[in-house]
Amino acid sequence: MRGVEPIARADLSRTWALVPIRGLETAKTRLGEDLDAEERVELVTDLLRRTLLATRDARRIAGTIVVTKDPDAAGIATELRAVGLVERAPGLNEAIEAARSLAVARGATAVLVLPADLPSVSADAIDDIVTAASDADDGRGLVAIVPDRHGRGTNALLLSPPNEIDPAFGDASRSAHAARAAAAGATWLELDGPLSLDLDTPADLLAAEAAIGSLRG
Repeated sequence: MRGVEPIARADLSRTWALVPIRGLETAKTRLGEDLDAEERVELVTDLLRRTLLATRDARRIAGTIVVTKDPDAAGIATELRAVGLVERAPGLNEAIEAARSLAVARGATAVLVLPADLPSVSADAIDDIVTAASDADDGRGLVAIVPDRHGRGTNALLLSPPNEIDPAFGDASRSAHAARAAAAGATWLELDGPLSLDLDTPADLLAAEAAIGSLRG
């Protein structure tokens, strides 16, 4: 008689951050009407550095992997004590899955997907997400998100176990992640806070600068 498969349960003791970024020159092209190419690269680079400093200093993050097509972005990762993974995966979700596999190989019990476009990112904000997820642990797997300010996208995705669901970033990713969590029988947690601000459009840039000050130069 075959044994019963063990129930996956959340374990936030070794949470790794996964930071996907396409490239320093190719990211955030929709900001082109407000920023010229040099300003956009400077902003993208600054946001990546902010993100990696935050994950480095967060008490509840065991390690960070930057997954990118850009060797320069991977170099910044190495400089700031993260792992730079140059990956030619065809899309964002596939790149995240590659980074997740590497994190699991390094002992991750949970992963926090954190795109490098969150201007209010900080070590405290990251620690708050992992702490809230730990407090919500009810013996099942866990899927927690920070939705974007419009309530449609996903600005942070925390999974424990790391393979609890596959990432579904893209249009209406908030509802897609919720549906996958329900299908997996996982605990679903939505969190608010400073990470709800992201930079995809000129309107997002204006909203972020109204909240935290100029991000240009």
